[in-house]
Amino acid sequence: MSPLRNDTFLRALMRQPTDYTPLWLMRQAGRYLPEYCETRKRAGSFLQLCKSPSMACEVTLQPLDRFPLDAAILFSDILTVPDAMGLGLYFAEGEGPRFERPLRDEAAIKALHAPDPHGELRYVVDAVSEIRRALDGRVPLIGFSGSPWTLACYMVEGASSRDYQHIKTLAYTRPDLLHHILDITTEAVIAYLNAQIAAGAQAVMVFDSWGGVLSHAAYREFSLQYMERIVAGLTKEADGRRVPNIVFTKGGGLWLESIAAIGCDGVGLDWTIDIGEARQRVGDKVALQGNIDPSILFGTPDTIAMEARRVLDSFGPHAGHVFNLGHGISQFTPPENVSVLVDTVHQYSRQLRQSA
Repeated sequence: MSPLRNDTFLRALMRQPTDYTPLWLMRQAGRYLPEYCETRKRAGSFLQLCKSPSMACEVTLQPLDRFPLDAAILFSDILTVPDAMGLGLYFAEGEGPRFERPLRDEAAIKALHAPDPHGELRYVVDAVSEIRRALDGRVPLIGFSGSPWTLACYMVEGASSRDYQHIKTLAYTRPDLLHHILDITTEAVIAYLNAQIAAGAQAVMVFDSWGGVLSHAAYREFSLQYMERIVAGLTKEADGRRVPNIVFTKGGGLWLESIAAIGCDGVGLDWTIDIGEARQRVGDKVALQGNIDPSILFGTPDTIAMEARRVLDSFGPHAGHVFNLGHGISQFTPPENVSVLVDTVHQYSRQLRQSA
């Protein structure tokens, strides 16, 4: 593997001084880019795109060719793991992901097994290797997985949900069965992320997209403790370098101190919390990633620049900030507005450090 030429993102995650605030965007390879839409059309479907290492590599690099981002993130989907468990993932037009065989009875839950990342998920591992080679040391590559709770939501509900009736009913009537799902899924996520690291991922992120729908006690029981187990089980060093990890719970601002205490290197923030206040609450224990509202990218260039500066001013010229959105970028985002954001973050954060 080629030496890394831009390690600003990794150094920021390790809370080391950097010349500027590094930036990448959740869902940065996606439908807002016309070149992505062309590749997806060639692939035939989203799932076929995910399962083709060469095409996954192609779309992973597309945003880097447009914008001077400081990290690439593997193009894949969080639902590859439950798909590999045999639940039958498919994408209904206009309805998002669905499973043919959601977990609704005890027998199906007890039969659940962790997939071999080098077997059923080999296409993801191969994509990581291909992307890492194609990057040629340009920027670091981020691998990722969904959190056990978030994956379980899809696995039990069978699709996205508004009220999470099925999984919350399971949690409060048969918590033993839900914990079985979470145990197996935790085992699967650890193996999956470590396989990505072995294949070349230089940082990894756990997306707990639905953790925020839980009550205070339920979050600790059904989400946080399992992410703590994942962090403990991750490979911590590869290629002679620390492999940092990020945990992101959407709606998790209430539990910020608890999340920061599980041993992770970085905590992702959504846009509902002020990043300066978040930094005061966790101190230098972890790096913080975030946290501008993705909808701001529908604004004027002046508004986008102003809001980016607001986030940077709030965090201050300190080590340990990775700029990002508070959630994934919208498919309707004008690409030229992303350029405004990236340029503002890079230029203004340099000025902040120089003035400090």
